Amino acid sequence: MKQTNPQILVFKTDITELCSNCEIAKKLNTHPLINEWSIDTEDKDNVLRIITTNIVPQQIIQLVTESGHYCSEL
Repeated sequence: MKQTNPQILVFKTDITELCSNCEIAKKLNTHPLINEWSIDTEDKDNVLRIITTNIVPQQIIQLVTESGHYCSEL
């Protein structure tokens, strides 16, 4: 079922630095179902926040782990 209201998904990661050329940044920037995203590298859990209207947490976890990083939903 397609959702219409934006939702915020929050994940714990091991992403300690981010650059515009990083594989994970490219994947998040180009994913058609991700409206906005950010990673708080100052937080001990390196929190990834995703704003989306139609994606499930498992899809984000898979995308991040395929890029060689740890990711779990908070």
